[in-house]
Order: sequence, then C-alpha cells, then structure tokens
Amino acid sequence: MAKHEELPIPIFQNLKDVYGDGSQLEEAQLRFDTAKSKFQEFFGQAPQLFARSPGRVNLIGEHIDYEGYSVLPMAIRQDTIVAIRKNESSKVLRIANVNDKKYSMCTYPADPSQELDLKNHKWGHYFICGYKGFYDYAKAKGVNVGPPVGLDVIVDGIVPTGSGLSSSAAFVCSSTIAIMAAFDVNFPKKEIAQVTCDCERHVGTQSGGMDQAISVMAKLGFAELIDFNPIRATDVQLPAGGTFVIAHSLAESQKAVTAATNYNNRVVECRLASIVLGIKLGLNPKEAISKVSTLSDVEGLCVQFAGKYQSSDPILAVKEYLKEEPYTAEEIEAITGEKLTSFLGSNAAYVAVLQVAKHFKLHQRAAHVYLEARRVHAFKDVVSSKLSDEEMLKKLGDLMNESHYSCSVLYECSCPELEELVKVSRDNGALGARLTGAGWGGCAVALVKESIVPQYILNLKEHYFQKRIDKGVIKKDDLGLYLFASKPSSGAAIFKF
Repeated sequence: MAKHEELPIPIFQNLKDVYGDGSQLEEAQLRFDTAKSKFQEFFGQAPQLFARSPGRVNLIGEHIDYEGYSVLPMAIRQDTIVAIRKNESSKVLRIANVNDKKYSMCTYPADPSQELDLKNHKWGHYFICGYKGFYDYAKAKGVNVGPPVGLDVIVDGIVPTGSGLSSSAAFVCSSTIAIMAAFDVNFPKKEIAQVTCDCERHVGTQSGGMDQAISVMAKLGFAELIDFNPIRATDVQLPAGGTFVIAHSLAESQKAVTAATNYNNRVVECRLASIVLGIKLGLNPKEAISKVSTLSDVEGLCVQFAGKYQSSDPILAVKEYLKEEPYTAEEIEAITGEKLTSFLGSNAAYVAVLQVAKHFKLHQRAAHVYLEARRVHAFKDVVSSKLSDEEMLKKLGDLMNESHYSCSVLYECSCPELEELVKVSRDNGALGARLTGAGWGGCAVALVKESIVPQYILNLKEHYFQKRIDKGVIKKDDLGLYLFASKPSSGAAIFKF
C-alpha cells in the first residue's frame, strides 16, 4: 500500500468530503459559489476546476526546517481556493482575486521562463511561483504538457497575510495544484511539496519545506511530524483535553519585504555557523564551504566532539567553538580564508543580506537550532508516552514555553506585540504559548485546556484585543479572523464539480 506522501492529490466531487458538516461547510459553499460567480464576471465562463490548500500552525520546531531538522505543524481550517481555466486562445495569465478592491488583477505573459521583478512586488507573483515550478518539474519528469497557453484564475484566501500561518505557502501550493490539474496531471504529494518549496525562491525568500509539506500532506485530526531529505510525514495524535488557540498579534510580518534583515539573514547566519563549526571541528576550509550547507550537516562532528565529555549534545561544540559576541564579516573571512561574497554570491537573496548585515550572531543561532530540534522530538515522545493526558499537556506546554524563549532570546525573531500576547496568554491559563511561523509579527499559538477555551478567548479579547479594537486596528466583527481555536485540518484537494 502506498504511503500517504506517495499518493496523488485527492479529487472530490463535493465539498463535504473536505469541509465536513455544519457551519464550516456552509461557509465553504458560500466561498466556492462566490469564486465561481466572480470567475464568470471576470472571464465570461465557469472555471474548469478548483484547488484548495490550507494554512498551518507550527506547534513546535521554528526556523529549523531549512536546517534539515524535523518540525511538528498541523493544518488549520483557513485555506486558499484557486479557480482556474485554460484559455487556449490567449497567451496571457490573468490572475484576479475575490477581494478585487484590495487585490487588483495581475497579468503576466504565458511564459514559464519569465523572471519576476522583485523590486516591484505584486501579490500575483506567488501564482507565478507555482506556474514556473510546475513547468520546471514537468520538464524534469519528462511530462509533455504542450506549449504554454493562457490561464484565467480567481483566488480566494482566508489565511491572514503576514500572520505566520503560511498564507504564502497555501497560495503557492493551491496555485501549483490548480495548474497541474488544469493540465490533467497529478504528481505525488511529497513531490508537489518539494516543487512548491523550491519555487518560493522566485519571490526572494528561502524555505525549508515545512509550510508546503503540511499544506499538501495534512490529514484530518492529526498533527504531522515532517521529516526532510526525503520529505515524509508521520501522524501525531494529540492528547485529549487540550486545544490549540491561535491569536494574531496584529503586527504583520512582511517576510518577503524584510527578508534581507530578518528571515534570510538568519538563514545566512546558520550557514556561516555551520561552516565555521565544520572548520573548527577539523574540516578543510574549502571542503567546509563546498559541502556544508546546514547545521544538520555538522551535527555528527559536534556529537563526536561531545563524546570526549561522555555526552552526545552538539551544544558543547557550539559553546567551545562559537563565541557569543557577534562576528564581523572580516572575522569569518579570516576563518574561512575566502570572502563571504565568493561563496555566497551566487544566491541573490544571500547577496542582499551581505549588503545590509553589520555583523553575524553565530553562537546564538546555532544554539537555537540544536535545542529546538531536540524539543521537536521531545514533543513527539511525550505524545507517544504512557503519561496521563494531564501530565502530557503540562509537559507539552513547558516545551512550547522553552521554544518561545529560544525564538525570542537566541534567534531574535519575536517583537514587542508577540511578547505581550504570549505573556497575556500564559497569565490567562495557557499551559504553553509561543510565537509561530517566521516571527517578527504574526501569530502566537497557545495550548489550552479544552474546558477553559471559551473563557480564555474572552480574556484574550479583553486584555489584548480590546484596546486595538478601540484604536481601530481591527473591527470588532472581524475578531474571529484573528483569534480562534483549531483542531488539525485536512490537506490539499482538487474539486471537479
């Protein structure tokens, strides 16, 4: 029997198979009807098919997927829907949005080799990521999809943007799957996850693959332990009696816009930390530069070093060989024997980092990655243990709190609003609370006993959100978009009605 990640994207004829019964199904039906109506309004005919892909909340394992380590997210009910139709008479990609007042139509040539203008960032760029990724992969697989033709597209996304809930991955994944289905091909889930991860570079951000993997491979009722190289998903059944509540700090994290100083800066710092560790632990500098890309690449050397002290903890090597004070570029170049631009210069995103970075914190970034990787497996071990549900929830909460401290202090990807929100969450009964997603804004996720969820949400509204409602940051009626409880949702799907 094929493994879950080796199966193609499921195709459904009705919404109930994905959205269940009740209010969620009613909401979905309204959204699909609206998307179809808008499609006809814009393009004069009905869509060929629909694809959907959900957002996600990462329960634990932040900023370690791009370092090769496992993470533990779950899909949420908020998703992105893409309606699509091939337009054989056109050589234009027309991408419209249900919310056309906020997102005006984007048009691009039907050319998979086109380059995106990253200085003029447009929301439609994310669709083009999927478009380019699909053609690249089809070519690599030897699948002939014929010459490029026009595509008419309507998008409806309800994953809050800049929230750390992976609105961009939901958009790229649903776009790629819609394009794939429009050309009547259906690749395995793990391959789509890899394709959509790789193609995010077209908008100037690096991705480790977690967001795409969970969006494509999620199963209803389960969180997933996502492993990489190769990508695979292991079901994680969360303990009874606990619920995850997601709250938006209302500080928007603009990942693509701030990449050079925030997200991509940390990717570069981790790369440099891994190279310096490799050299200090005995690798020839040229070998370290050419073969070491991530901290997971040198973990074995770190563990070998720790063995001298009857330990297997890679942190011992971090403490021994990476100073806590920030490194200048010149200090790192003295260790590597090469200019940073000579071995990072082929990646435009890294060049942008080097142009603005004044220094690099290698010790702190490496310490966070190794400690956070350990917490992910501790989280899964707790869930798999014979502890009572009560004891499990307490230990999981403790791990989430430790994770937030590490993200805040060692990785420095928090912000004042997230710090306030996490404190308010814990003060009002959360067993654990932490930032989730890239950080620098976006959401916090809290583990809360199911019995107190309604009161907990009311308390967060009073102590965090009310003053922001009073200032007009959000409307009272929209609070449900920014504060909600969630159980694990299902993954990507294709609908042909």
